[in-house]
Parts: sequence; C-alpha cells; structure tokens
Amino acid sequence: MSNDQPLVDLFRHHLWANLRLLDSCENLTDAQLDATIHGTYGTIRRTLTHLAGSEESYTARLTGEQFDDAIRAGEVLGLEDLRAHLRRSGEALIQVAGRAGEIGSIRVAWAGSVWQVPPGVILAQAINHATEHRTQINTIITQQGIEPPDIDGWGYVVANIPTEAAG
Repeated sequence: MSNDQPLVDLFRHHLWANLRLLDSCENLTDAQLDATIHGTYGTIRRTLTHLAGSEESYTARLTGEQFDDAIRAGEVLGLEDLRAHLRRSGEALIQVAGRAGEIGSIRVAWAGSVWQVPPGVILAQAINHATEHRTQINTIITQQGIEPPDIDGWGYVVANIPTEAAG
C-alpha cells in the first residue's frame, strides 16, 4: 500500500458521496431543488453547481490544467450535467491524491494575497468545502420532510466494501 492510499480512499468516499447526493436529488421536484433555508449557501441546485465548479477549480490548481468546459461563475447546471462534472473532477482528485507526495507547492492568489501552498491544503479544502455543502443540502432536504441520503464514511463502507464471511 502506498503512503497516499488513505488519501485516495478519502477521495473515493468524496466522489461516492457527491454522486449519491445527486442520486437523491434526482427524486426532487424543481420547486424542491430551488428551495433554500437561512444559513445555507443557497438553493440545492445553486449549491450543487457551486460545489462542482469549486471542485474543478481545485483540480485545476493541483494539475495545472483547466477543463475546457469548466463551470463559469453564476452558471447553474442541471443534474445530469452536474453528474458529469462531479464525476470528472472527483476522478481527477482521486488521481491527484494518489500522487500528492510528488506535487510541489502551488501558487495560490486569493483575496488580494499570494501564497505557496502545499497540495494537502488544497485537498483538505476540497474535502471540507464539499462536506459543508453536502450537509447544507441534506439540511434543506430534511426541512422539506424528506429523508436525506446516508453519505458518511460508514454509509460508504456498507455500500462499497464486502463483509467478511462469518466464521
């Protein structure tokens, strides 16, 4: 097992959780997708698009390559388009996680300042950012009287890792 394998596992869960949340959102009406509550980023639809666009930005920072059809600021996508964007950036982040130790510092200009940032900081931001927004979306879903998907680490284990034979 490589030293980066735990990070790869973390990003496999990350992609799975994003796609599982999208699966759940496919059952929502347009009115439900356009719902929001105080304290969240915005509507479910806008939050998902923001999440996908941010993932593309993190991927571009880590790889030095921008997707040709990257989500633009203010753009709002449908669920199928979001699925394609999240799958692509999620798979790219898994690949980056597998070689994170080989990546040097990355120049980040943000909020009027510039830093040389280790790749792990950008990967941590990708995980934290997505987790916060998935939680916000699940809160909006719950406030509409709908059971949100189980997307935590144990939910990933149950859905993706075979059980051992009883002995």
